[in-house]
Amino acid sequence: MAEKRIYDFNTYLRNIFGCRVQKITIDANLTCPNRDGTKGYGGCIYCNKRGSGTGLGEKLSVSEQIERAKSYLKKRYKAKKFLAYFQSYSNTYGPIEKLKKLYMEALSIDDVVGICIGTRPDCVEDEVLDYLKEINKNYLVWLEYGLQSAHNKTLEIINRGHSVEDFLDAVNRTRKRGLNICVHVILGLPFETRDEMLETAKFLAKLDIQGIKIHLLYIIKDTPLEKLYIQGKYRPLTREEYVEIVSHFISYLPDSLVIQRITGDPHKNELVAPMWALEKQKNVNAIFDFMEKNELYQGKFFKSKG
Repeated sequence: MAEKRIYDFNTYLRNIFGCRVQKITIDANLTCPNRDGTKGYGGCIYCNKRGSGTGLGEKLSVSEQIERAKSYLKKRYKAKKFLAYFQSYSNTYGPIEKLKKLYMEALSIDDVVGICIGTRPDCVEDEVLDYLKEINKNYLVWLEYGLQSAHNKTLEIINRGHSVEDFLDAVNRTRKRGLNICVHVILGLPFETRDEMLETAKFLAKLDIQGIKIHLLYIIKDTPLEKLYIQGKYRPLTREEYVEIVSHFISYLPDSLVIQRITGDPHKNELVAPMWALEKQKNVNAIFDFMEKNELYQGKFFKSKG
């Protein structure tokens, strides 16, 4: 089957737990150093005022968010176990005691077997990593670092507020503690060529990371990226371009790397372009079809250090 051309997250989790495991996304009502003035204001050029937040953290506790999602996921996916995914903003950014309370609130709920923590590579302190190392003895722990691109010039253009060197430092300190790392990258960033996007794949393939999420850059309302788009200074990838690039991107990754995502999920009411980004299943099918037709698979072009 085409799906077997990648090592997906569901397969990884089923191999560990022997059942269907679903992520539950959580908004812990935190913030980001690129929004509160520590690193900058306004966030990355593709973020609006809401950023990656859902607003749920202002209304519901971590426990309430998890319990609300559990019943739905059990019915839809027959899920038996769950991972608490701290997704909104930077979830290692805050006082250590507050973070400990949030993490343990999630892990105290029945059938929650681990946590995934979305954050930035420039705001994870050693004391947080030390604490997560202890949690990792009894639960599954993943740190999800937003890199987006392996090119510093691109990180400057998108107002990312950190460097590739910051990312490498975070990877080194995280892996010293035996914690899993999932890296987020975005394809179609302003002024990046196809070759530069594939260079990011080759860069990551050499690192001691365990997973990756690949996103399409789409334009949402009320962002600096929308202004570039309206001015004719930025053109998003076509579906055909994205399918071709992401298929080859995957082919440069080692087959041991867990691919957690191969495209994004824009909010319908916020999306400006490209509108085809809303057709997630069609896009996923197109990627697998392209890979099959062109005899591509994860690891095909990967060259080990040896």
